[in-house]
Amino acid sequence: MDGDTLYSIGDLAQRTGLTVKAIRFYANRGIVPPTDRSPAGYRRYDTDAVARLDLVRTLRDLGLDLPTIRKVLDRELSLPEVAAAHAEALAVQIRTLRLRHAVLTAVAERGSTPEEMDLMHKLAKLSADERRRLIGEFLDAVFGDLDAAPEFAGISRTMTPDLPDHPETDQVAAWVELAELAQDPHFRAAVRRIAGHYAADRARDGAVGPRRDPASVVRDLAGPALAAGADPQSAQADPVVAAVMAHYAHVLGHPDDVELRERLLARLEAANDRRWEQYLQLLAVINGWPAPDSLAPALDWFIPALRARVQECWSGIPN
Repeated sequence: MDGDTLYSIGDLAQRTGLTVKAIRFYANRGIVPPTDRSPAGYRRYDTDAVARLDLVRTLRDLGLDLPTIRKVLDRELSLPEVAAAHAEALAVQIRTLRLRHAVLTAVAERGSTPEEMDLMHKLAKLSADERRRLIGEFLDAVFGDLDAAPEFAGISRTMTPDLPDHPETDQVAAWVELAELAQDPHFRAAVRRIAGHYAADRARDGAVGPRRDPASVVRDLAGPALAAGADPQSAQADPVVAAVMAHYAHVLGHPDDVELRERLLARLEAANDRRWEQYLQLLAVINGWPAPDSLAPALDWFIPALRARVQECWSGIPN
């Protein structure tokens, strides 16, 4: 067909796949005006109208409103400008949908009450600044004056979640759960105890160079005995306890005596808090880090072993 060909509204509907009603709607709003009219007054359209209608249908499928479409067709707005603005708007909608999906999934899985669902929804909708303030309050409550020490500044950073601008659903769900934990006063007190033990040990630290956390030492040294099914109360646990205590005594520059064993026992019991491990697991999901190894199996085995030997020490001390 050449450029002089004119189409009836029915022909145009057949070529574009739109209904006659839809084409008439666009024509009445000046988006695709008729090129001419027949002697009987019927609307006629040229090949440009076909192209305009194809573009209109594409832009409508992408969610653009009619006033914006008309500005694009009339060259008042460039298509790249409109596409960029609309892509940004869609990103916001996608984030909102992910938030809703995460909250509803959590509600379904946890059997939440309406009050809990309301809290989760509010936590999911927090802005980046609001999230930082919430975590900042948590870290202040945990570290307080301890945060003045240089090493605690680094620890604070490693405990800070950083939800991406376009998070996945599991990251949003992890953020909601972590934020709930961070606001729990009992959890804050538990982490404060862990930090307090760490600070007390650092104050007495007699070692030079890198220092390993005692819980990770336990994981490495107790692993073989745990895998072998050794009873923590049996003599098979003696060399493990001795090795862990030797390391701890060296780090603190303190002899391996009942006082030091009680000190380590208190520290490990504080660290062996499932909520603390849960926080670290959630943090890894939010920040896109590898999942941390669980210390719980090793600590669950070693703590009874150490406690039994502390009790033996006390029972052997004369009144």
